[in-house]
Amino acid sequence: MYQLRLADPSDLPAIVDIYNSTIASRLVTADLEPVSLESRFAWFRAHQRLERPLWVAGPLSVGADGAPAAEAGQGDPAVFGWLSFSDFYGRPAYAGTVEVSVYCHEAMRGRGIGGFLLAAAIEFAPRVGVSNLIGCVFGHNTPSLRMFEKYGFTRWGDLPRVATLDGVERDLVIVGRRV
Repeated sequence: MYQLRLADPSDLPAIVDIYNSTIASRLVTADLEPVSLESRFAWFRAHQRLERPLWVAGPLSVGADGAPAAEAGQGDPAVFGWLSFSDFYGRPAYAGTVEVSVYCHEAMRGRGIGGFLLAAAIEFAPRVGVSNLIGCVFGHNTPSLRMFEKYGFTRWGDLPRVATLDGVERDLVIVGRRV
């Protein structure tokens, strides 16, 4: 259905563009302004370890020019979405728990990309010593909460009114799954 691979440096502009495309909705991220490509270099390098990968999903094949091949729809992007494994809380005792972040290109939302990435993360986690996956999702982000629930995540915690987006206080829901 889709190709999953480790992100390489040439993917970073698309990854940043996908991330930035979610900011205006105030549904997905607590960033209020677009991030720069340069500001994401250290983050990208931190996700080059096997146990904390950054994956991209794309068409099944890519042409010699780097453009999506026929398997992708006309006008579809080369990077459909991405998923990262990030350290949780940064202390050694938490090494078996990671936060997963899933972002999809706006033209590809609703096509199962997020679920494809999340299913791959669930399968992969035990291979790198991860026993818990968590997601941090705004309480008003119903589509993401439903996706996580569909893949066996349950509500592990609520942080009421911890973010303020355009003057509106928002809750953060922590979802988790033991793998």
